Amino acid sequence: MLLGFMLTGCGTLSNVAPVAEVPQKAQRVCGMSANRDINQWLPTLVEQQSPAMVVGVIDANNQRHYWQFGVTDTKHQYPVNEQTLFAVGSLSKGMTAEATAVLVAQGRLHWSDTLETLMPPSVPLSADAKKITLLQLVTHTSGLPRQNMDLPMLTAFIRYLGNGENFYSHLDSDDVVADLAYFSKTDNTKPVYSNLGYAVLDYVLHYQTGQRADQLVQTLIFEPLEMHNSSFIPQKLKRYPQRAIGHAGSQPKFIPRGQVVPDWQFSGNMLGAGGLYTDTADLLTFAAAHLERTGNATLDKAIVDTMQVYYPRDKEAANIAWVTDTYGEQSITYQVGYIGGYSSYIGIDRKNNFAVVVLQNSFTWQNNLGHSVLRQMFEVQHQTSTCRVTTAS
Repeated sequence: MLLGFMLTGCGTLSNVAPVAEVPQKAQRVCGMSANRDINQWLPTLVEQQSPAMVVGVIDANNQRHYWQFGVTDTKHQYPVNEQTLFAVGSLSKGMTAEATAVLVAQGRLHWSDTLETLMPPSVPLSADAKKITLLQLVTHTSGLPRQNMDLPMLTAFIRYLGNGENFYSHLDSDDVVADLAYFSKTDNTKPVYSNLGYAVLDYVLHYQTGQRADQLVQTLIFEPLEMHNSSFIPQKLKRYPQRAIGHAGSQPKFIPRGQVVPDWQFSGNMLGAGGLYTDTADLLTFAAAHLERTGNATLDKAIVDTMQVYYPRDKEAANIAWVTDTYGEQSITYQVGYIGGYSSYIGIDRKNNFAVVVLQNSFTWQNNLGHSVLRQMFEVQHQTSTCRVTTAS
């Protein structure tokens, strides 16, 4: 029971990470367009485990392509497309971390700032908590656990298994900072995924700027990138009534797979950690900003910061909110999100100028399609290069 409790939540760093399928050898004819290649093999990779799925791709020619499968839910049966809203869970953290990076680029905050200087003097901090830096919060290297592990949290989680309701009310409230008074860092230096850490980050941002994370992201990320169908308060969005409805999948354990489950709503310190609703088209726009310069010098500097690797290793190297996996000559930098009845993925291959977004309206740990598509795109690119060499010879 406790193991399932620890694994359930928004996102991953060291567990339930995507695993790329071994890419198929591209059976292509030299001269065939890569566009046609994608249409041939992508549907064969899709094992739809959700009522709906939308896949978006940016190819090596900077062209965008979309594939959609299924409907929002059995009651409304709206066909999904690239503008259908999904809750994306911990992809929210990527937006909040990027907004934080903009504040650093502006000189308003510094990655070396510690909680001792970032928090109100009235908040009691342990000796270890005082030393936590802003950079450690955004890279999951602070040593803070995934969430507080106490009886009220366990009780809320057990209820969730049967009713699917949000069990992160403590992290959403300002009471979350009380956990810092007793924090004791372990000797483990590896990144540990922490919803608690990002709730603390939201608290810090609010205290330092007077704005909550959702407001900062709106101003510093969504508006410059013209992401008009993204919000932490989704009811404000025109397409909210036609959103994809969340369904049970791998979780909650005691609700039948495919049954509608409650939306998770946040209003406090978990907004920037897991409250975002967005669509496939906007997420591809966000991904594109990480492949080519945006023309906004401050935002571009922030993106360079977020793309750096701060804890190197072959799998799940820690960037700022992003994670990087290396497969031989290919590196995939990505984020995943799991919340309520949804699963989400955004991944980029900066060297080859690829990006993939996968949004689903069921909670499924088998969130591997995005990785597999990027690996297959790399294989097709390799085949294209081979064709060129052969033709030149």
